[in-house]
Amino acid sequence: MNSTPLRGMTSRRTLVAGLLAGAALVHAGRGLGAAAPRAGRRPNILFIMADDMGFADLSCYGRREYRTPVLDRLAREGVRFTQAYANSAVCTASRVALITGRYQYRLPIGLEEPLGLRDVGLPPQQPTLPSLLRAQGYHTSLVGKWHMGSLPKYGPLKSGYDEFWGIRQGGVDYFTHKIAGHPDLWDGETPIEQAGYLTQLLAERTIAALEARSQAKEPWLISLHLTAPHWPWEGPEDEAESARLDAKAGFAIAHYDGGSMDTYAAMVTEMDRQIGRVLARLAQLGLDKDTIVVFTSDNGGERFSDTWPFTGKKTELLEGGLRVPAIVRWPGVARPGTTSDAQIMSMDWLPTFLAAAGGAPDPASPTDGVDLRGAIAGAALPERALFWRFRNHDQMAARKGRWKYLSIAGNTFLFDVVADPLERANLKERHPEIYEDLRRDWAKWNARMLPNDPEAASYGFTGEMLADHFGNDS
Repeated sequence: MNSTPLRGMTSRRTLVAGLLAGAALVHAGRGLGAAAPRAGRRPNILFIMADDMGFADLSCYGRREYRTPVLDRLAREGVRFTQAYANSAVCTASRVALITGRYQYRLPIGLEEPLGLRDVGLPPQQPTLPSLLRAQGYHTSLVGKWHMGSLPKYGPLKSGYDEFWGIRQGGVDYFTHKIAGHPDLWDGETPIEQAGYLTQLLAERTIAALEARSQAKEPWLISLHLTAPHWPWEGPEDEAESARLDAKAGFAIAHYDGGSMDTYAAMVTEMDRQIGRVLARLAQLGLDKDTIVVFTSDNGGERFSDTWPFTGKKTELLEGGLRVPAIVRWPGVARPGTTSDAQIMSMDWLPTFLAAAGGAPDPASPTDGVDLRGAIAGAALPERALFWRFRNHDQMAARKGRWKYLSIAGNTFLFDVVADPLERANLKERHPEIYEDLRRDWAKWNARMLPNDPEAASYGFTGEMLADHFGNDS
């Protein structure tokens, strides 16, 4: 993003901005979800995605240790989905599905996690959500995490975004913005240095993007892909931990001795506050009534997250590794204060946003997702099967209706995840026909995907492997 400079953030400015944001949100919260969009105008899209957030990490989804008032308010102003799924239990694969609207296993990059050990990325010729919206006259911006391939071959500006400000790798220190000792903060394709806590910087940059678009005639997509609450475990007051990790260099930001419940609470509540600043500015600029706002996560939670009532975490195809929060405020479409049990998935956002923009997916790259506008408005989605696979422990899963087929390390299961969200009772002998149908459906689906690449990176890597890679990266 080149047109608007990032403003400095002194403690006084931050305090004043926070007070103004709080006042604006109090004012904007009065019936904002019911505001009618202007007739004939295609909606703007503000898509906000957290990183490694557990299903119950927001207080409106059940978190008890802290409150998330901004996102709780957003849920009251729109629809909260209770059966939203990530396309994968890890970062890159879900992001590939999100940006292409297709199962990630259709592309070589969708087979890799962690990313960066080989020269693999999202092909620039692949139709994407931002490139397809840009063809419809939208201005497109990405603020935050990319994680789908490195320069010079791959990057946000090569895949449909007009502007990019953020990080390219999977995670960086929140204060030094380094991974394995190497800085990773970019304005477009130019490396930059900017002091500050990353969650705050990303919100500040998003506000700058909103201000730049406020007088524009064309509609816009701004994707805010936060790194919180992904490790390293650092809240906004944890400069000392950042300095400790920086002194260790290497891949220390994975710090297996780091973090606490209090640290995690500080990371999530700061993210909630910064989203509040963004939404307040959206309202102050008069853009809220013409803007779809979505909040979700790229996959399930990790060390300190809450996935109740599910088991499993990131990297696992249990519900806790796949089920994510998803909130949509869409003036004129989403009814305020509603919930939906529709089964939705990351790849569904592309056909939904394109339909709202008056466009359609590229026929040469048809979507595997569905248009969610009906579900957002309160209608039921037609029943469909959803599928996953993950190389770690040879995991396979399928969900259809209330039933879930799961295979891990050669052990197979059938769960009724409505009655048994903890996935405890294996019902494959009680319902052998359902088990066999789902197993066959998974096999038919998998035959249409790329086979696993034995050379692709997969979990089981060591910090030393990544440190070696980034230490040699130019």
